[in-house]
Amino acid sequence: MAVKLGLILLLFLLAVALTLGVGVQGLSWQAVRGAMGGYDPNDPLQVVLAEIRLPRLAAGLIAGGALGVAGSVMQALTRNPLADPGLLGVDAGAAFAVVLGALYLGQSDAGILAALAFPGAALAAMAVFLLGGGLSGEPGPIRLTLAGLAMSALLLSLVNGLILLRGDALEVFRFWIAGTLALGLQKPLLALAGVSLVGWWLALWIAPLLETLALGRGLARGLGTSPLKVQGAALLAITLLTGSAVAIAGPIAFLGLIVPPLARRLAGRNLRHELLAAPFIGASVLLFADALGRMILAPAEVRVGVMTAILGGPVFVWIARSLRLGEVR
Repeated sequence: MAVKLGLILLLFLLAVALTLGVGVQGLSWQAVRGAMGGYDPNDPLQVVLAEIRLPRLAAGLIAGGALGVAGSVMQALTRNPLADPGLLGVDAGAAFAVVLGALYLGQSDAGILAALAFPGAALAAMAVFLLGGGLSGEPGPIRLTLAGLAMSALLLSLVNGLILLRGDALEVFRFWIAGTLALGLQKPLLALAGVSLVGWWLALWIAPLLETLALGRGLARGLGTSPLKVQGAALLAITLLTGSAVAIAGPIAFLGLIVPPLARRLAGRNLRHELLAAPFIGASVLLFADALGRMILAPAEVRVGVMTAILGGPVFVWIARSLRLGEVR
């Protein structure tokens, strides 16, 4: 276990170092240490670090950690290893709400736009879960996946309709169609970090109850667990976590799918242990994807949402094949 914890920490620190050092303007550790010792606004390297790299790092830590935990909670709740906030349409709901708000309320108040992500995520999560057989029945993996895909397609169609009705919607949509960490300085990062921490705490608190619920609704009731309350708390945690991530970075595909299998392999199958590891793994994967996106076509940038989709596609195929063969590990 100590070796696995050390590996998680090593990957996390390497991801942080890459985020601070990689870009159009490379930064040495000497420059980073100098900026930490005393900020000089006349030094262009220190300006790059303070106004671009550090906000980008903070955005990646919050969004990646939140989506990693949200993916683990969603997979535990649905007992579906293909569950993911992006795949099930939750981040699409949050993104649609923010796009709508940006069009009709303006883009000047980042706090108001960030707040709109939460009701959007909540409504999408409830709709997908109800369509998938949750609350009143047993949510099935295939049914939930189909419901999520249908919800994502519906929301995308609504956004396309907005673009046809309003030409200025295209500029807003260009940001929200693929996530990015480049606008971290414009986001209320401290407030969103607090919201995601509340979601993480709630997920850790209900983790034993989710494991009990996985034994079956009847047995869970016999052990004194209310399935409806546990499902409601889990949906609240997913909403807080996904809403925070989308408000910061836009929709990030497949991250919630990639992180839970890695967390289970490194932290074990105890859900609480998985949830403790998930934010560090999620942040590391997102920061690695962001750094890779800035390197492969430098000085141009491939958005991090595109990179996670490229990385997550093979993972999705592997999990789907394992499900078909009955070999999910």
